[in-house]
Amino acid sequence: MGMLPDRLSRREFAILAGGAAAVLVVGGGLAHGSHPSSESHSSPGLLAHGTEVVSAPAGSGTADGGLTLEELPWNLRLVNGTHPLPEGFEPPERCDIPGTDGLAIDRRVLDDLMALLDGATAAGVRPEVCSAYRSHDYQERLFAARVQRAEQEEGLAGVDAEEAASFWVARPGASEHEAAFAVDLVDASYQELDEAQEATDTQRWLIDHCAEYGFILRYPTDKSDVTGIGYEPWHYRYVGKEAADAITASGLCLEEWLDQYLG
Repeated sequence: MGMLPDRLSRREFAILAGGAAAVLVVGGGLAHGSHPSSESHSSPGLLAHGTEVVSAPAGSGTADGGLTLEELPWNLRLVNGTHPLPEGFEPPERCDIPGTDGLAIDRRVLDDLMALLDGATAAGVRPEVCSAYRSHDYQERLFAARVQRAEQEEGLAGVDAEEAASFWVARPGASEHEAAFAVDLVDASYQELDEAQEATDTQRWLIDHCAEYGFILRYPTDKSDVTGIGYEPWHYRYVGKEAADAITASGLCLEEWLDQYLG
């Protein structure tokens, strides 16, 4: 495993690869965190494509006139263990996030992300971006380290170790961070990635207001059996404002919402 490039990456690496009792590197010091292991079904009706609303064209895609996953606009691309990014994928419009130490995001997301951060600050809370775009190589290192931890601390091996690791760290190619659509946001006064993050003033505000800026809490509680990822009250995925409103109102996670829309 190679050297990690900077302090933010070391912190991210430790917490994501570590799982339970992970170590955060914060401002040169150490802090310890842990990872613990109502649906209403309103119809989505429309898809956000940048700033415009795209309705499903009649007679295209699926047999009932819906769209297929491949026909969805960029902001609704499904990235998970069963729908990984293609080999060699690179975000087409990546750019740096102002105010961070070189963290990057898809350029088409940037304005709404900055508006979200500005809105949170105006509301008196202090979010910080602790992770955004990750290269495929970096995701491989994160995943390998979490597999090793599963082997050493849980006594697992082979496929079982990989399966346990993938509940906390997405497999290479299956991470929304590689697509540059997602950010991990933490409270400036509490930067540990554990369930206590949801109780901070910052996360309470973000969870209530993120949809206004086109983001959803991607891995909500009680949806791990669908998403395949443990509860992460810090991981926000950009889908566009119209879709974010519809998904949030539905009470569904992205997989369920897309399945309902495409079904």
